[in-house]
Amino acid sequence: MTTRTSSTIGALYGLRDNAKAEIVDGGLVLMSPTGGLPGLAATAIAASLRAHQRRQGGGHAFGDNVGFVIRLAHRESISPDAAWFTGPVRGLDFLEGAPAFAAEVRSNGDYGPKAEEAIAAKRADYFAAGTLVVWDVDLMGEEVVRAYRADSPLVPTVFRRGAQAEAEPAVPGWLLAVDELFE
Repeated sequence: MTTRTSSTIGALYGLRDNAKAEIVDGGLVLMSPTGGLPGLAATAIAASLRAHQRRQGGGHAFGDNVGFVIRLAHRESISPDAAWFTGPVRGLDFLEGAPAFAAEVRSNGDYGPKAEEAIAAKRADYFAAGTLVVWDVDLMGEEVVRAYRADSPLVPTVFRRGAQAEAEPAVPGWLLAVDELFE
């Protein structure tokens, strides 16, 4: 659902009930809650990133509903399902800049031609803002994780069940067993 009024980052702070939204084309784009399996997958990614952060450092792991302020002509914010951020974390405000790695886990409404266009456009926004790797996590398909990289944004590396997925060069040395997305 899009609210077509001019919005600013400040409008995100005023959303009730911890609603998830992004600012795109000057309007608030509200995002519906996700279901069980996508929620488990996003949590598994964030938890694995957090364990990597504690072991190796080099960034900060974030789960769902964290706001990143980006400055593109048509988008002011982005909120991935899980992320790795290498910039500074200051206080309670949204993070400034794009995450190095972002995971977008598909929900019920993320299938079909219109959804594919929206996902590709958001992925392009990530790369324009400075993200190095974006995962498209499709729990319904055989190609579970498609890892897109800024240096080859149209050709993903595909990870299926039984494989170890990675997000090089955004999260050096991090691996996640694809099967963990289903536990």
